[in-house]
Amino acid sequence: MPRFNANLSMMFNEVPFLDRFAAAAKAGFSAVEFLFPYDFPKEQVKEALDRAKLKLILHNMPPGDWAKGERGMAILPGREAEFRAGVAKAIDYATHLDCPQIHCMAGLVPAGVSQAALRETYIANLKYAAAEAAKAGLRLLIESINTRDIPGYYLNTSKQAIEIMDAVGASNLYFQYDIYHMQIVEGDLAPTMERLLPRIGHMQLADTPGRHEPGTGEINYPFLFGHLDRIGYQGWIGCEYRPAGDTVAGLGWAKDYLAASR
Repeated sequence: MPRFNANLSMMFNEVPFLDRFAAAAKAGFSAVEFLFPYDFPKEQVKEALDRAKLKLILHNMPPGDWAKGERGMAILPGREAEFRAGVAKAIDYATHLDCPQIHCMAGLVPAGVSQAALRETYIANLKYAAAEAAKAGLRLLIESINTRDIPGYYLNTSKQAIEIMDAVGASNLYFQYDIYHMQIVEGDLAPTMERLLPRIGHMQLADTPGRHEPGTGEINYPFLFGHLDRIGYQGWIGCEYRPAGDTVAGLGWAKDYLAASR
């Protein structure tokens, strides 16, 4: 049966971030993920995790200036030193928080830079990040994101992601397969999951349209959950959706799964 973890950047927004850990545990989750922990000291985040008896599954590397619209630095020539500092910071947090994997956002395609230069920079940065993560016993993830939610994002399809991973050639580099993004961009979810299963390190979900909880849109999630069992997916699935209303009130879809994962 699939295991689900709460994404605290998008769920339980009824309370402040550090209170969301306890709220997630009370709702039945045994694990969580979030985008960025860096607004809080790592010791404070660890305390919130431990107090709620939760496992941390994933967090992202620093993305650049998020408030100004940046969505990663990995493809950007001239930002290598800042990128490497972000790798070190992410690994420092991940090791302190007992988090097994970190996600590296690619970034937005800048004007006036060739595709060749972007690809070369991306591959070099991922090689560096994967090597540093491996020293700490961590996995590195990359994710394809649809062009509707983040226009101009460099990585959009599973094919692109696998081609980049092959070029990097790191054994600890995996694909973060987000069902919501992949439904919008390419569909064909079940066969793609099965074909890419050995390359997938983590999965995330939301329904579409709306990016709300399963059952609010067009994706046949009961079928996909059964399919993941059939093909033997062993990882976690992050609930990276915006609740349509109150977070807990919208968890009816997950009740049986959460009870089984306890």
